[in-house]
Amino acid sequence: MEHVNTSGKRKTAIARATVREGNGRVTINKVPLDTYGPELARLKIMEPLELVPEKVAKVDIAVLVNGGGVMGQAAAARTAIARGLVDFYKDEELEAVYRAYDRTLIINDDRRKLPKNPLGHGARAKKQKSYR
Repeated sequence: MEHVNTSGKRKTAIARATVREGNGRVTINKVPLDTYGPELARLKIMEPLELVPEKVAKVDIAVLVNGGGVMGQAAAARTAIARGLVDFYKDEELEAVYRAYDRTLIINDDRRKLPKNPLGHGARAKKQKSYR
């Protein structure tokens, strides 16, 4: 039985998706997508599934996500799912559909936190000075 492993990243969240032949089941960390986490995160994860429902109905998708926060994990999971479907079907048109909808479905969001600087409390904040 053929299966494809892919990954997606957002901030510090990393998602690993396994796509194999099946009957349309989608699980996130072994929890069915219907009952997964906050509704906003669930809707974000469902975006690549709703764009091509006829292809999703023929595969089972299992995603394991760790690190980061709820929405970072959702963004990482949707990237992993979209990449998995493109790799499983080896379909250039499917990739074009995803890229036209949202580029981050195929390409990881490479924005990361800036490093802290020596003169302040964080990356941008500086110690205030007063001339009085």
